Amino acid sequence: MPLDDREQRILEEIERNLYAEDPKLAQTVAKTDLSVRVKRRQRLAAVGFFVGLAVMLGTFTRFSILAGLGFVLMVASAATIAMTMRAARVDRTAAFSVSGWMDDVRERWRRER
Repeated sequence: MPLDDREQRILEEIERNLYAEDPKLAQTVAKTDLSVRVKRRQRLAAVGFFVGLAVMLGTFTRFSILAGLGFVLMVASAATIAMTMRAARVDRTAAFSVSGWMDDVRERWRRER
C-alpha cells in the first residue's frame, strides 16, 4: 500500500532528523555492504556443515546422541547456505547496499503515487 503525501513527508522528516541527530550512524548505514555479511554467513555455514559431518561420522557407532547433533548441525548449515544463495540470486539485479536499497524503495514509492 503506497504512502500518501502526508505520510511521505512525515517519513522524509523522520529520515532528515535521524541524519541530523546521528550523522555517524547515517554514514555507517550508507556504507554498509550486505554482501560481505552474506558471504561470511555462507563460509561459516560451510564450516559448520563439515564439522557436523565429521562429528556425525566420527561418533555414530558410539555416541548416537552426539552423532544426531552433528546431523542437526549439517541440516541447519545446509539450510543456511541454501537460503543465502537464494537471497543473493534474487537480489543480484538490485544494488546490494543499504543506501542503494533505500533509493530503490523511494523510487518505487514515487512511481506508485
